[in-house]
Amino acid sequence: MLWVFVAGAHVVWEEMVSACWCGLLAALSLLLDASTDETATENILKAELTVASLCGRLGLVTPRDAFITAICKASLPPHYTLTVLNSNAANLSGKSYSILGQTVQIISPSSESHQQVVAVGQPLASQPQGTVVLTSKNLQCMRTLLNLAHCHGAVLGTSWQLVLATLQHLVWILGLKPGPGGALKPGRAVEGPSTVLTTAVMTDLPFIANILSRLFESSQYLDDVSLHHLINALCSLSVEAMEMASGNNKEPSLFAVAKLLETGLVNMDRIEILWRPLTGHLLEVCQHTNSRMREWGAEALTALIKAGLAYKHDPPLAQNQRLQLLLLNPLKELSNVLHADIRQKQLESVLQILQSQGDSLGPGWPLVLGVIGAIRNDQGESLIRTAFQCLQLVVTDFLPTMPCTCLQIVVDVAGSFGLQNQELNISLTSIGLLWNISDYFFQRGEAITQELGREEEALQKQAQEKGETLNRPFHPAPPFDCLWLCLYAKLGELCVDPRPAVRKSAGQTLFSTIAAHGTLLQQPTWHIVVWKVLFHLLDRVRTSSTTADKEKIESGGGNILIHHSRDTAEKQWAETWVLTLAGVARIFNTRRYLLQQLGDFFEAWEVLLNHIQSAALSKNNEVSLAALKSFQEILQIVTPVRDSDKAGDAFAAIGVPPVLIDPLSASGPGRPLVRSDSLVERLTRYNGAELQAPPPGEESALEDSALWWSAWNTWYRTGTDSTRPPSGPTEKFSFIPSQPFLTALIQIFPALYQHIKANFSMEDLKKLGVILHGAVSVPISSDASPFILPSYTEAVLTSLQEAVLTALDVLQKAICVGPENLQVMYPAIFEQLLLFVEFSCKPPQYGRMETKHVANAKYNQIQLFAPAEWVALNYVPFAERSLEVVVDLYHKTACHKAVINEKVLQNIIKTLRMPLGLKYACPSESTWKLAVSSLLKVLSIGLPVARQHASSGKFDTMWPELANAFEDFLFTKSTPPDNVSIQEFQKNEAVDVEVVQLISTEILPFANFIPKDFVGQIMAMLNRGSIHSQSPSFTEAEIDVRMREEFSKVCFETLLQFSFSNKVSTPQEGYISRMALSVLLKRSQDVLRRYVEDERLSGRCPLPRQQVTEIIFVLKAISTLMDSLKKTQPENVDGNTWAQVIALYPTLVECITCSSSEVSSALKEALGPFKDFMQPPVSKVQNGES
Repeated sequence: MLWVFVAGAHVVWEEMVSACWCGLLAALSLLLDASTDETATENILKAELTVASLCGRLGLVTPRDAFITAICKASLPPHYTLTVLNSNAANLSGKSYSILGQTVQIISPSSESHQQVVAVGQPLASQPQGTVVLTSKNLQCMRTLLNLAHCHGAVLGTSWQLVLATLQHLVWILGLKPGPGGALKPGRAVEGPSTVLTTAVMTDLPFIANILSRLFESSQYLDDVSLHHLINALCSLSVEAMEMASGNNKEPSLFAVAKLLETGLVNMDRIEILWRPLTGHLLEVCQHTNSRMREWGAEALTALIKAGLAYKHDPPLAQNQRLQLLLLNPLKELSNVLHADIRQKQLESVLQILQSQGDSLGPGWPLVLGVIGAIRNDQGESLIRTAFQCLQLVVTDFLPTMPCTCLQIVVDVAGSFGLQNQELNISLTSIGLLWNISDYFFQRGEAITQELGREEEALQKQAQEKGETLNRPFHPAPPFDCLWLCLYAKLGELCVDPRPAVRKSAGQTLFSTIAAHGTLLQQPTWHIVVWKVLFHLLDRVRTSSTTADKEKIESGGGNILIHHSRDTAEKQWAETWVLTLAGVARIFNTRRYLLQQLGDFFEAWEVLLNHIQSAALSKNNEVSLAALKSFQEILQIVTPVRDSDKAGDAFAAIGVPPVLIDPLSASGPGRPLVRSDSLVERLTRYNGAELQAPPPGEESALEDSALWWSAWNTWYRTGTDSTRPPSGPTEKFSFIPSQPFLTALIQIFPALYQHIKANFSMEDLKKLGVILHGAVSVPISSDASPFILPSYTEAVLTSLQEAVLTALDVLQKAICVGPENLQVMYPAIFEQLLLFVEFSCKPPQYGRMETKHVANAKYNQIQLFAPAEWVALNYVPFAERSLEVVVDLYHKTACHKAVINEKVLQNIIKTLRMPLGLKYACPSESTWKLAVSSLLKVLSIGLPVARQHASSGKFDTMWPELANAFEDFLFTKSTPPDNVSIQEFQKNEAVDVEVVQLISTEILPFANFIPKDFVGQIMAMLNRGSIHSQSPSFTEAEIDVRMREEFSKVCFETLLQFSFSNKVSTPQEGYISRMALSVLLKRSQDVLRRYVEDERLSGRCPLPRQQVTEIIFVLKAISTLMDSLKKTQPENVDGNTWAQVIALYPTLVECITCSSSEVSSALKEALGPFKDFMQPPVSKVQNGES
């Protein structure tokens, strides 16, 4: 039909149509209903189509809709009205039979229709309602309807609703299902009786499907308004379908969703105008309860987004950021959907987008990363795994292509994967990704810094314009540093994750990252790292460790067995505490030169020491020992001053004139961004840090000593608390520090002392003494003892005892080379060592703890003790080594004023009295032997000093102490063990003899400098020694040897030697001589008399061997005396002595009757010398009597 536009004709046409359309419609509808001939039907339909399109063009909505409705009704089965969806289908009578195994229903045509039935299907309704039939006329009308939509779509306007609704129902009845891209394909109905199609219609279906697709493809030729009509109609259809499908899991009608997808795909060039309504509706579909509906909604939405990003827009997406964000936005919106299947679809499409368009996402990155990071613990493993694949792809391939402002988001997302608790391996791998990200930051540092700097300026400008302040995390730090801080903060969070494996991995990564890349940070940023990252982490770990559960964990999930050292939450947290503390200490050690330039280094140092102290005092051996290792680490720090010197020397050595390298200009503001592999760069950085420090003058030295004293206080508190014995009766579970812990504690002291010796006072020394004593007294648990204790036969020190002696040795050497005022400390060191010496006989007590002493239990019995028992160490080797140290030290210091004033010699003798007195009763035989040899050595040095200061009275109290020590040792109350061999006994006697020789060479010759009482005691002792003293249990044969004859003889000779000393220089010495001789002569008289009596009484029986030996010894002594008298000047012997000598004669004569031949021969020798004095000159006698 030719349209001829005449001015004003429009109005006329409208009038014409308005006048006749009602009649036309009635007539045509009736004809159409009655027509049975295909050609006639075709003509009638053509007429209706023509009128409908004409009305459309003229904009007459009502007649247009009426004609379209007529065609629609004719397309649908009889009585199938859209408004009455629940009308029952005609009751069809029929029987069924099978063709080729397919159930086919033969349906008798209804009375109203004489058409051939071509299809049977289900009506699209919310409730199942039996079946409906389609005739060939219905399909003919449907083709006309498609034709109308295809050719006249532009004029349909709101009637699209009618057309599409009808098509939707027809498609449903025919059982067409959407395929990829939204095209419809013949498919089988899922529920209810099978759809039955005749062969005729089967061949027709692809054609119908094709026309349907072409219909929506042709939507690209519609103008914008018509397109909107189409989209709106599809959306409202879809809403109906959603309502119908809600609440049941029946197969929904997907016609509208599929066609929305098709329409969107063909209109990509103007996607902006339809994108919001299209995606807005599809997002609603994605939240539907019916899973098939949701699935298609997501399929349609993700397909549209992928197509949109892949389409070659003009201008391209890279230059049209707004469009790109518009396209990606629905993807982000999908994150709010709670259904896992939708999220899975979303993440799969993200993965595909990354693989195909990853390089060109640009400003879309925050959206994409937001989608990847929107994971929650309740989403199940597979979702998290898919999301993580996306993240891995981003980190491995796309970091360089994304804007630097997104890097922080990447860090956050990686962190959130670390924190999810569904899949442990993903958590661990994401920590690895964080390490890779940090590596990327390091390599691209300069570029990132510049880009972030530009971005920062722009943001700053915007904020100023709006009059706001710039707000971002860690704000005062520069943007690049903030990036690092975000990374550290994320790793810090992961370090306190509930899972031990994650904590361990995160801790190692955090400290490795700071160690490897910390140099990139600006100096002030370190302040934030120390306080906000490291100390914050330490606080959290400490809190978690101290409150962790002590319940045993049976297994690690599955069949994993847990080692006993990790089988409670507390033990697992202990490992984290150890790792964290060690990491922080290492940073303080390696970065100290940098940290010291921060204003509050001292406060930070105090906080770190506080953490070390609380870890060292924790009741967990692993933590406490590790704390001390960290303590040792931070104490081995060299002061920055020396480092800068080294740096200078190194430059000189390399031959680089230091002037040329200006560290500040060489690498930006104190921040070398180059890799720090070459020495020059490393030194540059070192110097760069140095230049900002104040010149190393007194100020830094002062601060330094404050640091060391602070460390000493921590050491002292730790030592005091850990070695303090339990106060009350100990419970089973009281915590006793382990030997390795105490050893490490004591080993810290020498290093620490080097830094504090200048002001180390007597007070401090006393504190140290308490700790050393406490540490040595701590027993060890019996299950550890076989590994720590030397066997009892070996004289080996434990490492703790070695450490204690080393500490004292360091002190003593420092005092030796130190100034005069330090030497007042000598006596305190002696006192400490002497306390240790006492341990040999009296092991220390640890509170009121019951301990077994190894000394009393043979070593191999230790394993038999009950496991809860504690074993005291074998202190003998330690005490003996301490004694050697005492002797050695006394050797060096005997003449020091302090040593003399503080009566050190007297204290040594007093301490040695115990082992000397116990002698054979000492726990170890070596002890008294060492004690006596030490006494001899000390006296040989100390006695001359004592004589020298005799007049000052400082040694007055020492002499009685010494006399008692001699007495206790030479006349011990303990008996030698029965199994002592004769050789041993002779050796022991030789030791006694040595003591007497010392008396004769070092003491008696100087009697005039020595108090009288002391000399008297010595004489009485020699006298007692020259009388036989023996053990009555010896056999006859041994008596000769066992009577200590040698000892008696030496005592006697010493007595004699001082009796006739012709060097009588003072009356005192003469007094000693007279006293010694009179004692001796009186004793000889007594022995002889008793012998004569016993001999007379015994008759024929021989006297006991020991008495015979005694008389022989006395007779020999008398002959020795006579010889001495003969050789002595007569004036040296006083009359009293003569009287006693002469008085012996009659007693000797009485002994002649004895029956023993040995006694007789000794008697002969004794009587012989008397002949020389038988006739003494008269003058001499007178003198003697005067």
